[in-house]
Amino acid sequence: MASSLVKSLARPSVWYSRNSVIGYLIDRCSVYEQSCVTAVALRSEQFQEFSNGKCDRRTYAVQASLQSEEASVPAWVPPPLEERPWQRHSRRSGVIAVKAGMTQTWDEWGVRIPLTVLWIDNCQVTQVKSKERGDVTDAVQVGIGTVRDKRRRGRATQLGTRKRVLHEFPVSPDALLPLGTEIRASHFAAGQRVDVAGTTIGKGFQGAMKRHGFGGGPASHGTSLAHRALGSTGACQDPGRVEKGKKMPGRMGGKRRTVMNAVVYKVDPARNLLYIRGAVPGHRGNFVFVRDAHSYRTSKSQSPAAEALPFPTFIGPEPTEPQTMRGGKDPFDPLPYPLSRSRFRPPAGVWGGGVSAPRRAMLLGAPHR
Repeated sequence: MASSLVKSLARPSVWYSRNSVIGYLIDRCSVYEQSCVTAVALRSEQFQEFSNGKCDRRTYAVQASLQSEEASVPAWVPPPLEERPWQRHSRRSGVIAVKAGMTQTWDEWGVRIPLTVLWIDNCQVTQVKSKERGDVTDAVQVGIGTVRDKRRRGRATQLGTRKRVLHEFPVSPDALLPLGTEIRASHFAAGQRVDVAGTTIGKGFQGAMKRHGFGGGPASHGTSLAHRALGSTGACQDPGRVEKGKKMPGRMGGKRRTVMNAVVYKVDPARNLLYIRGAVPGHRGNFVFVRDAHSYRTSKSQSPAAEALPFPTFIGPEPTEPQTMRGGKDPFDPLPYPLSRSRFRPPAGVWGGGVSAPRRAMLLGAPHR
């Protein structure tokens, strides 16, 4: 890449300014396992090695500008990996997982629970951004998998990592992680809520009934070739056109969607698996992005509480036993609300104002005085 840059700079008809050359070199340098100053110095050495006699003056100018920039670049080191107290504004990093498939289980009440299995395949921190270093935001970039095909190895080498998928999660300043930190399934806890983002399964071009759930036309009584038709698409002369956003047939699926407040039913640290209750966007083998739900940063009524989660991530020996969500409400309980000794007092908002206290007690068979 350095040789191609030198060839472009050696052309007599093109002149590159000092800021553009420095910006190009700094943008191309790798920040994985080396600082930005070291990478810029390495680029300048390669630039001088491949330069010819036609651009000696430009090479000298670029070297001088790089040496002046080295003193202005602040040295910033990510915080060490240690447990920190959770604050109200804290925001942890997420993980990249692979959708392994779906299964089912039954709880202690005999209710079937559909589960989606997510596998976290060696998810590591590949880049750290901080406002103290001059970045726009505080963020952690994580990667998963390994690049195997030859076509993508060149780009992976330029980025300084061989990870197959990279994703950046915005975090709070107290949740920054050092480079190379592995985020495992123990980063989450059973019972907490997460937001899972992924790409939905592509269905191709579909009609309005399947794509939007239209009811369709009559099945008989004179209906001809309009059983699954769209129907009317607009008004008459006013406005005289079809409104934008009208639901019509078209390409279905293949969109980026996020499932909000999904429940982590089970955590298997030995096999690095997450069991999410319900469905997750995408087919088997897709990459999904899991992070703490937004409600964890705004509500204190979650179970477990946000203070009980490992912060900034799980540190220590991995547990061997899976952690499963237990203690749910019995769905077959005929009296789901408790009764007091004196009179029936349901929670606020359960009954309307038109139902009297004796009527409420009679409906549920509770004594009233």
